[in-house]
Amino acid sequence: MIINAVVLFVVLESDLGPHRKVTRFRVIRPLVTACLIVPFFIKGAATTGTGLILEVALPGAGIALGLLTSTLMSVYRSPKTGKPVTRAGLAYAGLWTAVIGARAAFSYGSVHWFGPQLGRWMANHSVTSAAITDGLIFMAVGMLLTRVITMGLRAKKLPMPTVNMASDAPRHDPQTPTNSSSLPAR
Repeated sequence: MIINAVVLFVVLESDLGPHRKVTRFRVIRPLVTACLIVPFFIKGAATTGTGLILEVALPGAGIALGLLTSTLMSVYRSPKTGKPVTRAGLAYAGLWTAVIGARAAFSYGSVHWFGPQLGRWMANHSVTSAAITDGLIFMAVGMLLTRVITMGLRAKKLPMPTVNMASDAPRHDPQTPTNSSSLPAR
């Protein structure tokens, strides 16, 4: 539950709203968060069987969800500064909240709602609780890192702003939104 809360807070605080600067700190913070999460909570990776499949499949799902959430974030150059900025709205927040809420519900449900059924499935498939925990953590980290990597790559790919030689100020690019009301709804 702690990881779920930390990841959701870091992502929404960092990304929600218009004109969020793409800074070195904004890119590094999720990487540091991931480096702090993994050593404290990983219990030992599975090396065979269904546990290993979970530890590979769940990060794959995290990467896919990270790519999906990145499509809900606009990356563009600020009309004022010419530097890369992002915009993320309710759809972005809703998807992150739904994914993290589902992970939290599974964690809670495994103890309070469907513990015996999960225990039987784990015994039948030789899956340890550590493998499930590790897979869910890898999923969260995969989603978090995919989001920040795609944001950074998209910011680097933005065309350089055109500079007016007389005023040395960036010119308006018709493809770049000038205010939040003209931003594409995502």
